[in-house]
Amino acid sequence: MSYMFEILPSLLNGATMTLQVFSLVLLFSIPLGILIAFALQVHWQPLHYLINIYIWIMRGTPLLLQLIFIYYVLPSIGVRLDRLPAAIIAFTLNYAAYFAEIFRGGIETIPLGQYEAAKVLKFTPFATVRYIILPQVIKIVLPSAFNEIMSLVKDTSLVYALGISDLILASRTAANRDASLVPMFLAGAIYLLMIGLVTIVSKWLEKKYSYYR
Repeated sequence: MSYMFEILPSLLNGATMTLQVFSLVLLFSIPLGILIAFALQVHWQPLHYLINIYIWIMRGTPLLLQLIFIYYVLPSIGVRLDRLPAAIIAFTLNYAAYFAEIFRGGIETIPLGQYEAAKVLKFTPFATVRYIILPQVIKIVLPSAFNEIMSLVKDTSLVYALGISDLILASRTAANRDASLVPMFLAGAIYLLMIGLVTIVSKWLEKKYSYYR
């Protein structure tokens, strides 16, 4: 037990970085994904081609490869980023593509009649999206969106590839230094705790939006 308490501060410092990456990616990727999903509703074929190519690349290549490309390859063409911004950009672009597909599916389930009714009621396009479409879409996509959010919690461990001192790097450093598996088990417990909190929030939001049924 004394050893666990000895290494816990360094693991919690790493967990703080993990939470920082998670929060920033979530903050940027969900709004970007929603914007992309609504952009796909615009009837302009060149825009569709560009968005579909972006989604194909982001979903078709490993996130680790995207991290390596942004941090290690872009400097060869003069684009240099620090470790954390590079990780945030890579994660945001990747997860925005997944969220875009999730929200696109939700948008396409909304009956066209609701758009027509909004026009009759003199709703602006923004008001239609804000007050009529988006609340229904959020209710529809909540389970799928939270599955991605749970994946994000675990995928944040990939930032160790850029040398960022996250929970995984802190636990591996302690495990290698002390020749013990205890730090890895503690890291796993912390990840389970974070997933548990996300699950609680998911259930709360699903209950909050249940009146749309």
